[in-house]
Amino acid sequence: MKIQESAENYLEAILMIKKEKGEVRSIDIVNRLNFSKPSVSVAMKQLEQNGYIERDSAGHISLLPPGQKIAESIYERHDTLTKVLIRLGVSPETARQDACRIEHHISDESFEALKQHCKDIL
Repeated sequence: MKIQESAENYLEAILMIKKEKGEVRSIDIVNRLNFSKPSVSVAMKQLEQNGYIERDSAGHISLLPPGQKIAESIYERHDTLTKVLIRLGVSPETARQDACRIEHHISDESFEALKQHCKDIL
């Protein structure tokens, strides 16, 4: 399932915040991504309408199965690409930034081939 890069970033951020804090609210996403509250609010509404997230009455955000699947896929790409770049000698900060850009554009075929090629060094 292909969605916009911005939606992938939001879903990945929700996953990461959930892992770190145990719960996710819109303000956590605002702080993590440095976006405005209105922008995050609009994005959460769209993700909810498209069946990727749900929000409870207290404002907690949870990933629904389609959103969880996308978030985990993007996170795996980010993590793997960051590790490969660091292993190649790229500074950790640059590796994270570059991985964030690459993760959205690399094909499934290329990513799987890269992962297989580097499995022994990761």
